[in-house]
Amino acid sequence: MATRVLMIKADGSVLVHSDGGSYKPLNWMSPPCTVREGSTDEGHVEWTVTAKAPKGATPDTLRILIEEIHHDSQHDLGIDPGLQKDGVEKHLQELLAEHPATLSAGLVLVRREFPTAIGPVDLMCRDESGLSVAVEIKRRGEIDGVLQLERYLELLNRDPLLTGKGPVRGIFAAQEIKPQARVLATDKGIACALVDYDALRGLDDPTERLF
Repeated sequence: MATRVLMIKADGSVLVHSDGGSYKPLNWMSPPCTVREGSTDEGHVEWTVTAKAPKGATPDTLRILIEEIHHDSQHDLGIDPGLQKDGVEKHLQELLAEHPATLSAGLVLVRREFPTAIGPVDLMCRDESGLSVAVEIKRRGEIDGVLQLERYLELLNRDPLLTGKGPVRGIFAAQEIKPQARVLATDKGIACALVDYDALRGLDDPTERLF
C-alpha cells in the first residue's frame, strides 16, 4: 500500500501514478476496458479493471485496493483542440531560412531541403566569398547530428558545381549543443551555432547575430 494518484479517463483507460521517477504510470490498463467497484473481506474498496480481449482469449485484469481516499474529483476537459508543438526542428529551419545571416555574417539561402543521395540537407547557403555552406539544424545538438552533417559534406564536396570556388563547409546549428558534439564538430572543421528560438522568432534585424 502507498499513496498513489489513480486516474480514470473518459476513453476508458485507467492509470496508477506515483509522485516521482517518471511521467509514465506505474501500472495501467489501456482502453477499451471496464471498471467494476467492489469490496474485499476486510472492507477495503476494490476496483477490478478488465480489458477487452479477443474472442477466446483470457482478458487481462488489474486489481486496485483502496484503503483511504485523500481527494476525489472529476473534471470535464471538453473538446480536445489537438497538440501543436512550438520550436520543433521544422520551425527552426523555417526561421533560419528567413534569417540565415544569424548563423554567419553575409550568409544567404540557396535552398531548403537540398537533396543528396542520403537525404536532404536542411539549408544550403552561400557565404560572402561565394562558398557553399551546408547547415544541419537540431533542437539538441548531439554527436549523431555532427556525424550526419559530416556525411552530407563528404557527398557535397564531390559535386564540382558546389565546389567551384572552394570546398563546401558546414554549420551545425542547434538550441543546445552537447560538449562532446562541439568537440567533434571542431575536430572535423564544422562550425557550431547556438540558436535562441525566442529571439529568432522576434527578430527585426535579419543581420543581428544570436551567438
